[in-house]
Parts: sequence; structure tokens; C-alpha cells
Amino acid sequence: MGRYRPPQPKSSPYITPDGFRTLQNESKALWERRREVTVALSAAAAEGDRSENAEYIYRKKELRELDRRIRYLQKRLPNLKVVEHQPDDTERVFFGAWVTLEDDNGAELSFRIVGADEFDPAKRWISVDSPMARALLQKALDDEVMVSSPAGERLYYIVSVSYSAPTG
Repeated sequence: MGRYRPPQPKSSPYITPDGFRTLQNESKALWERRREVTVALSAAAAEGDRSENAEYIYRKKELRELDRRIRYLQKRLPNLKVVEHQPDDTERVFFGAWVTLEDDNGAELSFRIVGADEFDPAKRWISVDSPMARALLQKALDDEVMVSSPAGERLYYIVSVSYSAPTG
């Protein structure tokens, strides 16, 4: 039995201006870190026997991880489309929207729809490629939305749509 895994579906190319700046800053920081690691790797390599040199082995692994992320960012950044403007209809859900939903029990759920490269559960940011976001896109205020999840179908009502961060 082989280890073949089908390729991941391509994520959407959309990103917020802040997310794009964050990825650019990460790329610059990775290049700087790579210079430091390369110097440390050269010093470790000069120490002699590399097969038992823990510093050399660690730095090679670190350099490999840095190069992998740098390669990803170099391929991804040119293809990203920065979404800088708000849509004309601000009562509909589009990319960048802060959405508040209510379920049948009256519990509210609030989050922002952002690009696949910048989602962050701690900030309540979900990817535009997520099942929740796909179900919400182009829906309007007060619409009912059925969302498929591993736990089954869930019904939500769109309580608010905003294109600026909520206060509080």
C-alpha cells in the first residue's frame, strides 16, 4: 500500500490588506532568520564529524523548515488578491465581513470571514473556504442559513453584518 495522498484543494486567493502585510513581514523575517541559521550551520559544520554533531543536525533541520516556508510564501504571495474595498451592499455577507449568527436556542456566534492564509480561531476569524463561510457568502441580514458540519446540519439566522471590527 502506497503513501499517496491526493493534493489538497487550492485555497482561495483572497486576503485582507493586513493579512498581506503580515505575510510580507513574515517573509522578510524568515530571510533574516535564514542568514543567522546559515552562519550557525557553517560554524557547526566546521567542528568536524557531522554524523554525531547535534548542533549541525539541528541547524540542517531548522534550515529545511525555513526554506519550506520561504518557498511557500514565494509561490503564494504573487497569486494573492488583496481585497481593499467594502462591497456596495453592506447588508450582504462577502469577504471581510463580521457576521453574527443566532441558532435555534438563541446562542449567538460572531466571527469574521478572511482569507485562508490568515484565519485565526483566537481572533474569531474563519477562512473563506470553510463550510460556514461558504454557506454564508452572499446571504443577507435576517436570512436563514443551513450549515453542514460533522455533527450534522445546523440552522442559523444572520443577526448582523458589518465591515468594521466590533467594539467591545
